[in-house]
Amino acid sequence: MSKSNAKAYWRENLKYLFILLAIWFVVSYGAGILFKDALNEIRLGGFKLGFWFAQQGSIYVFVILIFVYVRLMNKLDKKYGYDGE
Repeated sequence: MSKSNAKAYWRENLKYLFILLAIWFVVSYGAGILFKDALNEIRLGGFKLGFWFAQQGSIYVFVILIFVYVRLMNKLDKKYGYDGE
């Protein structure tokens, strides 16, 4: 693999990381703290939605984002020839 391909691979990897971490930040900090009052108007399973996001929702979103990251990295590996095939 050439140095330019390695740089492009790393740049795209960092882009994915930034986007996914930004989503997680918005869900965990935004929904659990900043938008808590507005979300508390809605109930989920008997609990206020703001409380639910602060306690459970951000964890679920984080786990989902892990699977999304794995899928994105598999595609990226194939694109740049790191898939081992």
